[in-house]
This record gives sequence, structure tokens and C-alpha cells, in this order.
Amino acid sequence: MKLFICKEENPNETRIAVLPDAVKKLVALGAEVSVEETLGSPLGIDDSAYTDAGATIAPASAKSEADLVLRLGTPSGPDGLQSGAIHISYLDPFIETDNIKAFAEANISAISMEMIPRTTIAQKMDALSSQASLAGYSAVIQAAAKLPKSLPMMMTPAGTLSPCKVFIIGAGVAGLQAIATAKRLGARVEAFDTRPAVKEQVESLGGKFLEIDLGEMGESSGGYAKELTPEQIAKQQEAQGKAIAKADIVITTAKLFGRPAPRLITDEQIAAMQPGSVIVDMAAASGGNVEGSEPDQDVIKHGVTIVGDTNLEGRTALDASQMYGSNMVNLVSHFWDEEKKEFVLNREDEIIQGSLITHGGEVVHEMIKERIS
Repeated sequence: MKLFICKEENPNETRIAVLPDAVKKLVALGAEVSVEETLGSPLGIDDSAYTDAGATIAPASAKSEADLVLRLGTPSGPDGLQSGAIHISYLDPFIETDNIKAFAEANISAISMEMIPRTTIAQKMDALSSQASLAGYSAVIQAAAKLPKSLPMMMTPAGTLSPCKVFIIGAGVAGLQAIATAKRLGARVEAFDTRPAVKEQVESLGGKFLEIDLGEMGESSGGYAKELTPEQIAKQQEAQGKAIAKADIVITTAKLFGRPAPRLITDEQIAAMQPGSVIVDMAAASGGNVEGSEPDQDVIKHGVTIVGDTNLEGRTALDASQMYGSNMVNLVSHFWDEEKKEFVLNREDEIIQGSLITHGGEVVHEMIKERIS
């Protein structure tokens, strides 16, 4: 089976789909691996590292001969891929619906890395979680770099400096890593999540859990927090206002896959914070949790810096690429036929059922089909 690994189309992307070590594992499966020339240049990795791993270096046009195409970011379309090929990457299928239609019309079997089910067997393929963990780490580091004070308590001859107060909204993968990172840096950490069940996880990392009674809550079958009603959002905003006002750093992580992010922090709450404080809006790309945040910009309101970095994962590009590549290799390996030396689309498997968006010239994922129709 001919496998081709693409460079990223987004010139601002610092991550790449696979590192040479991952390529070595794909070659070991028996795949005929080609890597687009200068794939590793964002990370200073020379083409020779990939040839040493057993791949051949090829121009972008070589993807037209590939049976299986791998990449990281959402592509601009299936242009150049042969009919019947399998394509795996982030696809943003709820938003990039024209792209999804184009993949279907081109008879490409498109697998979305965002749609990998959150099940035990699929954990090693879950790119959303692996990247969110690094994003949570980077959110704290970016906030600390912009905050005009130190995070830990310091006792000096000139006096004692109080530890920084960090408030984190959302204790999913990104939020938990942010809690752990802030604690390691010596901050006092408080966190809130709509799922009371995560209280134990927050406290196990050294954080204090802010309890707000929002009524019946829980999580979706995919392991995500359920969407709040407008009344619940208003109640949450009011209750967490005191924590926001006291915090030096606030990090918001609330995203709704395929829908605009919920607005959790108002202009009035920002105005109540101390000048010099920092907010990191991890949902800036999908509308933002914070009033006034802008994608990929630092906005200063009432003396508070609001960070809207949409690629926090890319701040640790080498580790992010390593983890994403591992997710890719695990996915390919799981469905690899060792005798035929090829990737087999098992339509009966729950992982494929959850992540296969287009196949056989049509959109086959029911949720995406509903969104498009």
C-alpha cells in the first residue's frame, strides 16, 4: 500500500503530521511510505532523517498515486487525490461542510481525527486529547509570561511575595493539565467544571474545586460536558464572578464541538479584575468564552490582557507533533492487515463508524449528513 504524508497548508502551523520515528513504525508495517519534501522544515528536521527512517522524499503531486494520505491540519480539499483513496487528518467536519462535500464527490474515504470516539480502546488514537493536554500546559506558560508578577510565593529580605491566584474554568483534558502546570509553578489554583464528578480529579492535582449548583448536569456519551441552558450559564457567570475578580490569571477551556463557544466571562467581570491580570481564552477560535477576545490577538481591556492564541498546541510543536504522529500510527496499525500489507476500513468497527465521514462517493456519518442536508 502506498502511503503519503503531506506538509501542512497553513503557513502559520508549527506542527507536522509525523516525526521520523513514526515513519519508521509505518515502514515496519510494510507500507510504501513517501514523505512530502521539506515536511520537517518547521521543526528543523532534514529530509535525510526521513530517508534514514525508510521513506522516500517526493513532491506534493505524488499524493495523486497514494492509497492512504496522512496529514495534520484541515486541508483545503481533496484536490490531487485519486478516487478510492483514504485520507486521514483533522477535518473540522461540522464547520468545513463544503470540504466534506468535495471529499464525497471525489470518492475519497475521509477519516476525521476530531471524531475518534472517546473509548478505552481508542485512547491511543485520540488526537484531541493529546493536543489539548499540551494546549493546557501552554496556556499557563503564556499567561505567566505576560503576567507582571511571579507565580510562586517568594520570601525575600525585601519582603514576602504572595503566590499568584489562578482560576481555571473547565476541568477536561486541557483544564486538568493547566491545573497541574500552575501548581508546579507554585500558584494557588481554583477550578470550576459543570461536571461535579471531576471535583476529585481537580483536588488530586492540588486545586480547589469551586462548587456551583447548576441543577442536573453530567457529560455526553463522548465524555464532554453537556451544553448549558442560558439560565445555567447566567447562574455560572454570577457565581464564578468572585473567583474571577480575585484571580491574577484566568484560563477558560469551554468548547462545544461544531458549535460556537459559550460566553462565560463578561466585560463587567473583566473590569472587576486587577490591572495587569491575564485571561487566556482557549476557545477564541470558535467565538470565545470571553467578551472581547480575538483569535490570535492579545486584547487589553480595563488593564487586563486577554490572550486569544488559537494554536497553543503549536507552542510545543515538537512534542505536539510527536504525540499526533503516535496517534496516527496507532490508528493505522489498529486497522492494518499484516498479510495484505494495507489499511482496511472495517465499517463494523466503532472507531471507524465514529470517525469515517465520507466513503463510496457519499457522506456516511449520520451527524455530519444531518448538518449538511
